Amino acid sequence: MKNVMLFKQASCPYCKVALKYLDELQKDPKYHNVKIEIIDEIQEPRKAAQYDYYYVPTFYVDGVKVSEGAVSKEKVEAILAEAVK
Repeated sequence: MKNVMLFKQASCPYCKVALKYLDELQKDPKYHNVKIEIIDEIQEPRKAAQYDYYYVPTFYVDGVKVSEGAVSKEKVEAILAEAVK
């Protein structure tokens, strides 16, 4: 299983939607065991500064940026599917 990281901000409405999609999708047994490291860029600015992105939410799978900015449920599912390959 690949590592997944999500960069977010607590006040970001798009991040809240992405987290909602993750919660829904991880109820599916095929995605249940995907571990997602969630980094709040305001609370962990040094860690966030190590990565190249501008908008949140931003997803990385095994260190590769796969999504930046608002996401659809289908996009989040594609990210989880990539993690379980």
